[in-house]
Amino acid sequence: MFNNKHRAIQFLRFCTVGVGNTAVDFAAFFLLTLGGVPYLLAQALSYAAGVVNSFLLNRKWTFRVARKANVLEVARFIIVNGLSLLVLSGLLFILHDANHMALWISKLMATGAAIAVNYMGSRLWVFTEYQRTRGEIA
Repeated sequence: MFNNKHRAIQFLRFCTVGVGNTAVDFAAFFLLTLGGVPYLLAQALSYAAGVVNSFLLNRKWTFRVARKANVLEVARFIIVNGLSLLVLSGLLFILHDANHMALWISKLMATGAAIAVNYMGSRLWVFTEYQRTRGEIA
């Protein structure tokens, strides 16, 4: 799957950060839905809860960016996370409403797809300039 050890370690770090963010997302999502918040609104709110933490940890630890963040990098991060949220929400709707799958199974499957979108977007677009200067992306 990965063409070198560095990329595999980078992905494992991304997933480690994601586990924490996903735990926050799931907890907030189910608390909000149990409190009567419509599930798509709950999804947007719970997803947003992990975005700032994700940016800081992935930037410093996963992708090892040492310079200060700039507006373009933050904007790209927000766009990638917005796209990930759209993928997650769309699949959640399709799996739960259209196909009547259990909400937790739908959420789990949709989250997997969103992780793939988020990692590739972060690696290839958000933090790519810094990685190119280090020779990590051709």
